[in-house]
Amino acid sequence: MVANTHRKSSKSWMLLRALMVVIGGFVTAYGLEAVLIPNSVSDGGVTGLSIVGSQLFGLPLGVLIGLLNIPFVFLGYKQIGKSFAIFSVVGIISLAVGTSLMHHIPAIIEGDTLLVTVVGGIIIGFGMGLALRNGGALDGIDMLAVLLSRKLPFGTSDLILFLNLFVFIIVSSVFGLQGAILSGIAYFIASKVIHIVEEGLSGSKTFKIITNEPELMVETIRDRLGRSATYNIVRGAYSNEEFKEITCVINRLEESKMKEIIREIDPGSFVTVYDVAEVRGGNFKKNDIH
Repeated sequence: MVANTHRKSSKSWMLLRALMVVIGGFVTAYGLEAVLIPNSVSDGGVTGLSIVGSQLFGLPLGVLIGLLNIPFVFLGYKQIGKSFAIFSVVGIISLAVGTSLMHHIPAIIEGDTLLVTVVGGIIIGFGMGLALRNGGALDGIDMLAVLLSRKLPFGTSDLILFLNLFVFIIVSSVFGLQGAILSGIAYFIASKVIHIVEEGLSGSKTFKIITNEPELMVETIRDRLGRSATYNIVRGAYSNEEFKEITCVINRLEESKMKEIIREIDPGSFVTVYDVAEVRGGNFKKNDIH
């Protein structure tokens, strides 16, 4: 009985994720067809190449998106796994179908280049981020960058940037230099939105604090933020003096309050701050603040 319940729950969760990937594909299609493409602005990656091909050869954008992503889906299956490949197929099909269904819808913005890049970047970034958050991808160029990073002495982010520069050079041949520049700006905005959607608005940060008032600092953090902390004993290399290093993981929205506490208690404390991609397990939850 428990096993059956677990299987049903797992299937429901997989269907929900697939639905979110589908929604992500349609949202991205709307951003392309209602904002970017009518204003001669493209996207990056395989989608950008598909837009160029559609403009040059008159082929349906959805067909090109599906065809050009096939080798990248196979690459994702080999490098990342079956589940990722399946969800990516769902997402790419949704994007392709969405662009076909929305091809003749009226543009919601026309003429204002700055507004086009901002709104278009936000919409497609939200759609792509929603798909990635739920285990799928709408564009295959990231998978290629991952593979190349294993063969070449460059990081994945550097290769993604390089590959997209190549894409925007091709875009300039169709939309002109201004169109390529606007496409690059829209892609940059989309990448930032993707990051926010993947992590959530309340992504976490780790503070490491070496202070002369460790007990008071921890007590104040607990009282004002409702967060617990841990100690590590560290030793100064020059002074050979022992210190208590405080480690505390907080919500991104609490960062300014944490800095205010540090300035108030010990302005001369040594502080390092790290972005945290994910927090699991333990007791990472906010206690009640009285």
